[in-house]
Amino acid sequence: MARAWTLKSRPQGLPTADNFELVDLGRRDLGEGEVRIANSWLSVDPYMRGRMNDVKSYTPPFELGAPMQGGAIGTVVESRSDRFKEGETVQHFAGWRDEAVLPADQVQPLPQIDVDPQAYLGQFGMPGMTAYFGLIEVAGAQEGDTVFVSAAAGAVGSTVVQIAKAKGCRVIGSAGGAEKCAWVESLGADAVIDYKSGTPVVKALGEVARNGIDVYFDNVGGEHLDAALAHGKQGARLAICGMIDVYNSGKATELRYLARLIGMRMRVQGFIVSDYMDRAAEFYRDMGGWLKDGKLQRHETVRDGLEATPDAFLGLFSGGNTGKMLVRL
Repeated sequence: MARAWTLKSRPQGLPTADNFELVDLGRRDLGEGEVRIANSWLSVDPYMRGRMNDVKSYTPPFELGAPMQGGAIGTVVESRSDRFKEGETVQHFAGWRDEAVLPADQVQPLPQIDVDPQAYLGQFGMPGMTAYFGLIEVAGAQEGDTVFVSAAAGAVGSTVVQIAKAKGCRVIGSAGGAEKCAWVESLGADAVIDYKSGTPVVKALGEVARNGIDVYFDNVGGEHLDAALAHGKQGARLAICGMIDVYNSGKATELRYLARLIGMRMRVQGFIVSDYMDRAAEFYRDMGGWLKDGKLQRHETVRDGLEATPDAFLGLFSGGNTGKMLVRL
């Protein structure tokens, strides 16, 4: 019998296990044009925290008592569609469950790139596309730029580091703890800040970016954003991808250096990766080329079993992942 995680109650602050409930979905026959998929990999991502709130946003909130959603990779085990045959590996958005029944138009075949299937949930999926378009299109990173990226050991940030290096930039990453910092350095970062070291981020960034930064790729907000404002050069571009610092508290850190935006003519732009989905071919072309040239590597933190999904999600907010966090079924 198929099972799925539902949102039992809306969290106040950091979610807990009590906010989730694993339920039986039963089993129904396929309708015309539908496929049944046995999921093998599930994605958990920080943006899902916003969907747990009952507020209007760029994506609808999770419904209480209904199966939650997220990226997934699986195998077609039954098909009543001409588009997919049994045994085909596909991707879709009905995660947080072990089996999905979907209309065929909500399912996509995997691109023809020589990577493991689960990579399409990370570096070659939504997080990778976020890094690619945020850095290149939103921030306009160019060869010779100094790029600062927060959460550089995460799925998005680690890909930003590698794309920026492939584009000929100087890269400064921020990560928590010596082990993560060493990994970010192994990806090619020219300098890495350990934000858990006790040194304020604004001071640490000033020591490794004495001439300032041209680009900031923001995954966390808070003191990292403030440090970027403090050290942005004239015309610096700040691409705002996420603010994990405030997802649970709802309270933003005071930005002491916000006024520098004016005199330094900095540009701050938020973005959503779905705005660029019609340009996915560009992403796959460039990422495939960098992969062949040996300029990309990835790391995955894997939790096993459907039961582990909420814990995997909560690990995103406590530094429990290096690279992409995945659940393997």
